[in-house]
Amino acid sequence: MTHERRLVLDANIMLRAVFGTRVRFLLETYEDSVSFYTPDACVRDARLYIPVISAARHLDPEAGLIVLDELARLVEVVDHSLYVEYELRARERMQSRDVADWPIAATALLLNCHIWTEDQNFFGSGIATWTTNNVEVFFRETQ
Repeated sequence: MTHERRLVLDANIMLRAVFGTRVRFLLETYEDSVSFYTPDACVRDARLYIPVISAARHLDPEAGLIVLDELARLVEVVDHSLYVEYELRARERMQSRDVADWPIAATALLLNCHIWTEDQNFFGSGIATWTTNNVEVFFRETQ
């Protein structure tokens, strides 16, 4: 995937892609015009939460894990070794919010791109963020 427009997906967006239809639809619809990335930390987080969410919804967690694995064709997983050099800058930007979100901020800094999230943790970080409700504005600007 090499497109001019790029987005880093937070773990909550990955989970929405696993359990819902809207995010997956958007990923599939815009995969030819937007490159999607997520840090490996978000995939690990999603793997931890899929069994919990599945149990609460009386779903088979294996099915959710399979969907997460299939998302790799739409979302490129960025290895820690690539974004770690941005850790300090990312932690500084996230210190007044949730510093644990630094891998997402670091990946966005590495790739010089925006973040797709449902969290408000990135507001004030100096990195543009989009929510699922308004991300199509970003997508339409890419066409």
